[in-house]
Amino acid sequence: MALWKYSVVVVSFISLSLFLLDNEKEHLEYSISLEEKEKVLQQLDQEQISSESKNYMETFKKMQINSPMLQHANYKVLAGAPPQEKMQRPHGSTLLRTLQSLFEASSEPELNCIVVLVHLSDPDPQWLSQTVTNISGLFQPRIEAQKLLVIHGHLGGSPVPGDLGSANDSSPCEAVYSRQKVNYALLMNFALSLSEYFLMIEDHVYCTPNFVSTIYWALSAWKERPWVILEFSSLSFSGKVFHSSDLSRLTTFLLLFPKDTPTHLLLSEFRLLLAQHVPIRFGSSIFYPMSSYSAEETCFPVEKEMVFGEPDNPIASVLTDMTTISDVIPQYAYVLNDECYSTFDPLRGNYLTVILERPQKVIRIQVLTGSNKEGLYWLHQGQIELGYNTLEHSEGCARYTLLGPLVRGNLDQRVFYGEDTVEELSCIRLLVLASQDSWLLIRQIRVWTQPEEES
Repeated sequence: MALWKYSVVVVSFISLSLFLLDNEKEHLEYSISLEEKEKVLQQLDQEQISSESKNYMETFKKMQINSPMLQHANYKVLAGAPPQEKMQRPHGSTLLRTLQSLFEASSEPELNCIVVLVHLSDPDPQWLSQTVTNISGLFQPRIEAQKLLVIHGHLGGSPVPGDLGSANDSSPCEAVYSRQKVNYALLMNFALSLSEYFLMIEDHVYCTPNFVSTIYWALSAWKERPWVILEFSSLSFSGKVFHSSDLSRLTTFLLLFPKDTPTHLLLSEFRLLLAQHVPIRFGSSIFYPMSSYSAEETCFPVEKEMVFGEPDNPIASVLTDMTTISDVIPQYAYVLNDECYSTFDPLRGNYLTVILERPQKVIRIQVLTGSNKEGLYWLHQGQIELGYNTLEHSEGCARYTLLGPLVRGNLDQRVFYGEDTVEELSCIRLLVLASQDSWLLIRQIRVWTQPEEES
């Protein structure tokens, strides 16, 4: 059946050494008053991990690293050869189109920093042979350069759960989920030693130009901060980036659950287990599904890309402790026009805070610094924080949590809320993490809120 003509594409990010800048200290959650500047500086130097997070981690570390099933996994390299060491440098038709899109969207310097791993899971020898022939014919230079590797894996000595011939499956989705979990586990198990980071791409997506650089800069900004999964798409699987060091635990985790458990839900549970309580998803997707792809939507629900439209900045006041120049007021950073807020020589611990007139269900935030010319007057090290519980006398909020660091002076992220948190924000704060001797332009802070009828 065509259902099992299934392949998965992975991009392994080998190293960040050519792309990385110095990174900031880990910064999680804290409460401050605007009058207590010294507290901000102290908290920037603290690694704050809650006791709950520590308990999660200790429990999970006790989990067996390698699944017994994977200890007997067998692989056959169908095309290409694995890299000898980690370099210190930066369906049939839909698979071929995905690979073509991936390579065409990447520059040669970008391709020097990745390895593309394709796992063909169908056991039919004739289909495997034809698919490998097609891939080799189109991408032989990539194979010879060890930038493309095609494998087929199976669990030696163990029955594959969810086999089509199984009479024990109560629904078609059970077979799909079970086989999919095994396929992902085999793929991740093979990729353990290939790279530092692991990007999942399914075989039916288009890649936007320079997606590799987009991910690299995000990884550089998040490098010293705790995260489990970074999401660059709204798709269930494609566009998710993992630490390769987490793959052993993830493969074991996938194989622990009953075969009727949807695979995409397990990824969310895995993230929670490692104490990342909300998704980290960037505002603009860089992977899109092919319109010709048809999936069993009952088994693989695809989250449609949200259409945001223009930002709707709710009424708010803006305050800052940065140097204000003549008649350039902080409110310029928040008003949706061509005005911007300019200052000079920002210091570590400086802030600009948007205080909403009333709490709002914010779903996306975009912050732009610097001029339109790349690298000019942008904030080199900063982060955006979400504030709750407004203080009296318009002094900001009592508690802040990290949304994310600026990536090359900008931020564009979706806003999600944990199960035990209030789903409304009162403040949005831009915090300077390192002093810089230059002008700073805060060009615009854009906010999207969820319409009240959808809340």
